[in-house]
Amino acid sequence: MGRPMRNCSTRSSPCCGAPCAASRVADGARRYVSRSAHELVVEQLPETFSSDDPNRMGEVYGDPEALRLAMKELPRGQRHAIEMLKLREMSLKEAAAVSGMSVAALKVAVHRGMNTLRRVLRAKV
Repeated sequence: MGRPMRNCSTRSSPCCGAPCAASRVADGARRYVSRSAHELVVEQLPETFSSDDPNRMGEVYGDPEALRLAMKELPRGQRHAIEMLKLREMSLKEAAAVSGMSVAALKVAVHRGMNTLRRVLRAKV
């Protein structure tokens, strides 16, 4: 990081104040130069999302019947978790209250269910 700071807060220290202040100014200048060395100056900041639909990952599935059949193949807990959280767009707290499952169990069930759906639907294509 930098040089260790000297303790100038006690009257018994050999430091009289001016050398410590000069060291602190020098340390601050070093920190400023070090931090600004990695910055770029731009005229216009880039937008975070440039498209109208930023949350789509390109995995739009076009066959609703195949999706319905794949959903039927899921275990009951995973199917209900996906239905509540993805299709009905319930919050985790709402889904936990309705299903009696914990928030962590719902997250795991959705994750495993989505992976299973991806695997099944890719195999059918």
